[in-house]
Amino acid sequence: MNAPINTKDMPFSLERPNSPSEASLFCVALGNSMETLLTLIEQETDLVRGGKLKEAGTLQPEKARLIHEYTRGMMCAKEHAIALGNLAPSAAQNLKRQHAEFQPVLRINLAVLSTARDVANNIVSSVAKAVGAQQRSSTYGRGGTSPMGPQAANGIAINRSL
Repeated sequence: MNAPINTKDMPFSLERPNSPSEASLFCVALGNSMETLLTLIEQETDLVRGGKLKEAGTLQPEKARLIHEYTRGMMCAKEHAIALGNLAPSAAQNLKRQHAEFQPVLRINLAVLSTARDVANNIVSSVAKAVGAQQRSSTYGRGGTSPMGPQAANGIAINRSL
C-alpha cells in the first residue's frame, strides 16, 4: 500500500489565491506538474510499445505521485476557477490550453497500456491452455472410462499489476 502523500509536499498551494502573483504561481506550478507527468507518461508509453514492461513498471511510484499532484491541483483549480480567472487570466487560460493538450496524450497512454494488458493476458491464457492440453490423457482411465477433460495448469501465475 502506498503511504499517504503529504499536501505540504505539493509544489503549489491548495488555498484560494488572494493576489495576482499567487494565482499566477499556482497556474505555473500546476502547469509544470502537468508537463512533468506528461513527459513521464510519454516515456512509459514508449517503453510499453517497445516491450520493456519491467522498465515501464519502475516508473509507477513517480507516476502515482504526479497523478495525485495533478488531480489535487486540477480539483483546486476548478474550485478556485473564478479567482484564478480574475486574478491571472492569461495564466489561467494557458493552464486550460495545457490541460486540453494533455487529454489526448493520456488517452493514447491508456490505450497502449490496455493493449499491452490484453496481449499479456492472451499469452498467459494460451500458455496455460497449452500446458493443460499436454496433461490430457490419451488413454482410457480406470475401469475403461473415458479420460477427464484437460485440467487447469499448475504453476501458472498472472501479474495483473500492469
